Amino acid sequence: MKKTFNRLLPKLYGTYFNMLSLFSKKRAAQKAFDLFCTVRKGRVLPQQSDYLEKAKYSVEDILDHRLQTYHWPGNKDTVLLIHGWESNSFRWRNLIAKLRDADYNVFAFDAPAHGHSSGKIFYVPLYADCLQHMIKTFNPIHLIGHSIGGMTILYNQSKHSHSEVEKIVTIGSPSEFHEILENYQKLLGFNTRVLKAFENYVFERFGFHVQDFSSSKFVENNTKKGLLLHDELDALAPFHASEKVHARWKGSQFIRTRGLGHSMHQDHLNTQIVDFLKS
Repeated sequence: MKKTFNRLLPKLYGTYFNMLSLFSKKRAAQKAFDLFCTVRKGRVLPQQSDYLEKAKYSVEDILDHRLQTYHWPGNKDTVLLIHGWESNSFRWRNLIAKLRDADYNVFAFDAPAHGHSSGKIFYVPLYADCLQHMIKTFNPIHLIGHSIGGMTILYNQSKHSHSEVEKIVTIGSPSEFHEILENYQKLLGFNTRVLKAFENYVFERFGFHVQDFSSSKFVENNTKKGLLLHDELDALAPFHASEKVHARWKGSQFIRTRGLGHSMHQDHLNTQIVDFLKS
């Protein structure tokens, strides 16, 4: 019974938004946006706790959020790790081991509504503002992001173009917001009226059009060295996303894999990332 309800729930939301839009398109859009940004997973699990507790560093106050940071000290360049949607800093454990072996100075933080950080809502512009604070605080030379974390790095870089940052790595990252929104529409089944209202709501709130929120556009003037990793069979972020980014990012390298999934924790990939930072 519960499984049936959970399967039907998205369509129930879509029907609700369709009905609400008959009375107030803006209200329907706001509700659809809030649901879109609501985080349901990603808090620290019992089996993750010991690892993260040992590395806890500071709690940063940013935009009414309290964000937990972590530190694995080393003597070489500082690396900042930015995780993805419904995840937390534990997801970096395998890469952190490689970075520590190479004596890098590693920082990570839990995004709003994730891990040990506060909040219930998450969206890229908020994450980018948090990232901006972390960059100013920890002065990283290298940025590494997984999934939405990679998109957030590229968006932030297009706004601020940090001179101290030398290299950027993205892993299984999406590129086009309009594709993410189209998938959300299909999942819930809301109509074009709600979709257009959602797009208008985003523009009024953030000042950009959905079609223009694109990693492939963010990197057009990016002069940093980049490494993109993406699996051809990634079921969560389409492979063509990194293809498009690579095509427009002159300073980027592209590693394509097949059958490794979205998380891409594999040892040989982490070795390639560290080798890229060393080069």
